[in-house]
Amino acid sequence: MLPKEITLEASAFQGDEVKMEENTPQGNKLSNLIPLFLRHAQFDQSMSPQTIRKYGESLNWVIRHLGDLQVRQLDLGYITILKQKILSRGAGESRVSSIIFALKSFLRYCQEVLELPVVDYKRIKSPKRPRRDVLYLTNEEVEQFVGAINFENNWTGKHRKRCIRMNGLRFRALVEVLLGTGMRISEALSLNRDGINFETKEAKIIGKGNKERTVFFSERALHWVKFYLDNRDDQEAPLFITKGMQRLNRADISKTFKGYARKSGVNKKITPHILRHTTGTNLLFNGCPIGHIKEILGHERLETTCRYYLGLDRSKAKEAHGKFLNY
Repeated sequence: MLPKEITLEASAFQGDEVKMEENTPQGNKLSNLIPLFLRHAQFDQSMSPQTIRKYGESLNWVIRHLGDLQVRQLDLGYITILKQKILSRGAGESRVSSIIFALKSFLRYCQEVLELPVVDYKRIKSPKRPRRDVLYLTNEEVEQFVGAINFENNWTGKHRKRCIRMNGLRFRALVEVLLGTGMRISEALSLNRDGINFETKEAKIIGKGNKERTVFFSERALHWVKFYLDNRDDQEAPLFITKGMQRLNRADISKTFKGYARKSGVNKKITPHILRHTTGTNLLFNGCPIGHIKEILGHERLETTCRYYLGLDRSKAKEAHGKFLNY
C-alpha cells in the first residue's frame, strides 16, 4: 500500500512526525525525506508555492511507480524503470522531464545537504524535449480576440442606458495587462491596485523564483486598467477580484479564455502563456534587442529568451543573411 500523497502541509512538520534517522529502516525512505526537501525548497531556497506544489506532485509519481524505497536504493536502473512506467501511462515527454528534474533536485538535496549516500544526480539524463514552434498571435488575431470580449449592454426603454458587465470588462483589462506587460498569469493576478504607478507606468512584483522585479505597462494596458477601476464600486486591494470580493485565481479564468477563444474565431489555442509569447514576439518583430526582451519578460537567463524567440522571424533572418554574410 502506497503512502498518502506528499504535500507541504504545516502539520507535516509538527513535533516529531518527520524524522531523519539514518540508522533506522524507515528513516531514509522517500516518504520521510521528500517533506524535508519541500520545506528546504520553500524556506531555504525561497521557491514559489506553485513550484513547491509541482515538485510534490512530481515526487509523488516516483513513489507511486517505484514504491516507498530507501533513498539509497534509487539507482539508474530504477530511474529508467520510472521513465518507462510514466511513458506507458500515456504521459508526454514534458511530464517525464518535469518529474526527472524534480527527482534530480531532491537527490541533490539528499547528497549535498543531508550528506546521504545516493546516486549521482548528474548522471541522470532527462529525455530530450522536441523543439516546437512558439505559438503566438499576430496583431490581427490579437484585435480579433479582444474584439470578441463584450462588456457592454444597451437597454432600450424610455431612456437608452449603457450597462457595464463587470466580468467582461475585468477579463478585457486582464488580457490587455498580459499583452501590455508580458507578465505571467500568476504575476498579473497578484497585482494590487495601489501597486501600479500610473505616472512611471511600472509595478514591482514578486516573480518566478520568489524574486522581485519591475514590470512595465503600455499606455493601452493602463487605459483599460483605469477604465476597469473607474467602474468598480469597491475599495478592495486586489486589482482583479471576483464578485465575492476575493482575488481572482487561475482556475477562475481558464474557462473564460476557452470561451472567448471560440467566440473570436481565431483558429489557435489562446492561453495566458500564449499571450506572453505574443508580447515577446511583438517586441522582437518591432526591433527590440533580445537583452531588453529578457528583462521585460523576467527571464533569469538570456539563454531562455534566445531559445524561445531567436529564429522566429525567418524573413528577418534571411534578410540579415544577405546583408551581413559577405566573404
